[in-house]
Amino acid sequence: MLQPKEPYKFNPKNPYGYELILDLHECDTTKFNREDLTTFFEKVCEVTDMELAEIHFWDDLETPEDEKQTEAHTIGTSAVCFILTSSIVVHTLDVLKRVYINVFTCKPFNATVAEEFIIKWFNCKDLKKSTFIKRY
Repeated sequence: MLQPKEPYKFNPKNPYGYELILDLHECDTTKFNREDLTTFFEKVCEVTDMELAEIHFWDDLETPEDEKQTEAHTIGTSAVCFILTSSIVVHTLDVLKRVYINVFTCKPFNATVAEEFIIKWFNCKDLKKSTFIKRY
């Protein structure tokens, strides 16, 4: 059985994890596809020094025409990128030109660097909300 390098010592003063939550409006919708989102996850992992594990997508690519999403607030791609220390979740909304992102990890990271990269990647013209929280 694999043993941790050092035993985890709970300290109520130390956060368990960190979460960056972004609501991006007026984004470049040409990036709202599996190929670009895969590259996005790879690059976010590089700039935050995270280790990518695997990516899962949900979209309408293989959905029969009569079962596809038709509401502006549901048309888009959702993806979860599992990282060694937790996950990065993205929801794109094609019609509304929006992206909702959560980066959650128990490994400390520079939220400012991550946010700047994400805004630039999606060519975001209107950052509606940016929240960085420590999880205990």
